[in-house]
Amino acid sequence: MEGMFYKSFLKSVAENEKQLAILIDPEKFNIASTKSFLNKIPKTTTHLFVGGSTVANGETEEAVKALKAESKLPIFLFPGDHSHITPLADVLLFLTLLSGRNAEYLIGQQIKSISKLKNSALEIISTGYILIDGGNNSSVSKVTNTEPISQENIEMIVNTALAGQFMGAKLIYLEAGSGAKFPIKAEIISEVKKAINIPLIVGGGIKTEAQKQSAYNSGADMVVMGTAFENFKN
Repeated sequence: MEGMFYKSFLKSVAENEKQLAILIDPEKFNIASTKSFLNKIPKTTTHLFVGGSTVANGETEEAVKALKAESKLPIFLFPGDHSHITPLADVLLFLTLLSGRNAEYLIGQQIKSISKLKNSALEIISTGYILIDGGNNSSVSKVTNTEPISQENIEMIVNTALAGQFMGAKLIYLEAGSGAKFPIKAEIISEVKKAINIPLIVGGGIKTEAQKQSAYNSGADMVVMGTAFENFKN
């Protein structure tokens, strides 16, 4: 059954209303500056994503709690580990790392999360997560012990995205990784968007308005930005 937030996303896609999510890494987030941080992010922000690859126990929940107190934007969990899940958020992106072959991130972490999720009110959205080379050794690669797909291998990226859709994913998330030196090429975004018929999220290495607009124009339904804002101090 499709939940309220996913239906809202589908409506935005149908109406060609582009979405912008700001990704907040709890490990780097200054909770004391939550209000100032929220005043700094773009007015066009539609979602807050909370998550990171290496987050200590309790940090995600504290960040979500602080954001909830100051913002009405929907909060989506983007967890690097099942221990990062908190019921205080609105939505959980239930990630499958399709670009890797590490069983722990294809099914292991998902099984470990079930005890927290089976009686939870969190809206759960199955998400095919594809890590693409952004020119650096991302924290996702290090933690998951997987290699990103080369940006030159467009056919592999497209086929991976389509496999995710056929497996039942409701979203495809193309990610160049935290601190990427360059974002995902427009051609890749365009080819993936043409191949799938579910919403497409694109993130990693997007730091400027021009890069954001390029992703939108190429077919991204939602752009995720993070690094440009995560070091903000009051």
